[in-house]
Amino acid sequence: MSAMLEQNQNAKIDVPLLDLSAQYVLIQQEIMQAIVETCESQRFILGPQVEALEQKIAAYSQCQFGIGVSSGTDAILVALMALDVGPGDEVITTPYSFFATAGAIARLGATPLFCDIDPATYNLSPTAVEKLLKTQAVQREGKWFNRDTGGRIKVLMPVHLYGQMADMEPLMKLAREFDLRVVEDAAQAIGAEYHDGRRAGSIGDIGCFSFFPSKNLGAFGDGGMCTTNDPALAEHLRVLRAHGSKPKYFHALIGGNFRLDELQAAVLLVKLRYLDAWTAQRQQNAAYYDQALANIQQVESPTVVGGRHIFNQYVLRTKQRDALKQHLIANQIGTEVYYPVPLHVQKCFEYLGYTSADAPESARAANETLAIPIYPELTQAQKQRVIDVIAEFYR
Repeated sequence: MSAMLEQNQNAKIDVPLLDLSAQYVLIQQEIMQAIVETCESQRFILGPQVEALEQKIAAYSQCQFGIGVSSGTDAILVALMALDVGPGDEVITTPYSFFATAGAIARLGATPLFCDIDPATYNLSPTAVEKLLKTQAVQREGKWFNRDTGGRIKVLMPVHLYGQMADMEPLMKLAREFDLRVVEDAAQAIGAEYHDGRRAGSIGDIGCFSFFPSKNLGAFGDGGMCTTNDPALAEHLRVLRAHGSKPKYFHALIGGNFRLDELQAAVLLVKLRYLDAWTAQRQQNAAYYDQALANIQQVESPTVVGGRHIFNQYVLRTKQRDALKQHLIANQIGTEVYYPVPLHVQKCFEYLGYTSADAPESARAANETLAIPIYPELTQAQKQRVIDVIAEFYR
């Protein structure tokens, strides 16, 4: 009787994909105090809170400089602007990512040059990048051009997807060989580490972070950060985020309004104190899932290749993805497909002429992957409910 009662109680448990309220309730007093202090200061744009956050995020990411910006998307955009990317330029990146990765390239009039992913990590494949460069890049007057399009191949932009770093060592070697600048899209990877201990955002020329509310370190709205170890680049980024103005009302450059506001910085400074504890809990939740799913042969758990995976998402792989998704939804389990349409075959990029066959691993991942809840505040009962519902599907 007690076993039946426990089973019935378990069946009533809802498990959202993300529950920000559970996090907020634990830090509400600190958050409200930080907001009140900011309101009382009446400093709302690029004030002391932003400066403090820049210093702390830079240090956390093993970088010398942090430049607070208005969103993760704008972090990528201003990073590319700082590297003088524009019409006629090409940026090598992954087709399996959030739209901002490629959208920022196209907004500047440059061309995304898509390379396929590693099927185990879903990150940009160094082998695919090497094949592209060795077969399509030609050197003229010390610069590298695409033999097919005539565009200058200027930047390499790997994405540290789902909280695990791309394989940066071979990518950086290729960047040096072909004189490419490197922008790390670390929107999902704050605090993630490569196998040698280097952190996301510290290896390339510029790192780009997002503080979108659903991220491991999330603001109460949009926010982002660029990191760099280059003082000249840092200053260039600061000028570009304020309409290219230095000093005020004098514009040697055309920038944009990419400023991070004080209220978001105040919230993030509170949350940053908890980030490592939240990451540790995500890792524990992931380990629990790994063990519990090990006996279900039809499901692949995430592959961790070394270093520090921060599990911004926990993404399963299964050939029955759509059916499993519907089963989870029917049982009040939150889930999401990242990303159902790879960037190279999005309608807005039809002009580039790609087909699914040009990035088969990205196409396969788009059809087989499914994220399940991984947020730190998951209870034991909620985690077990997720496992039980998945196991029930495969029985």
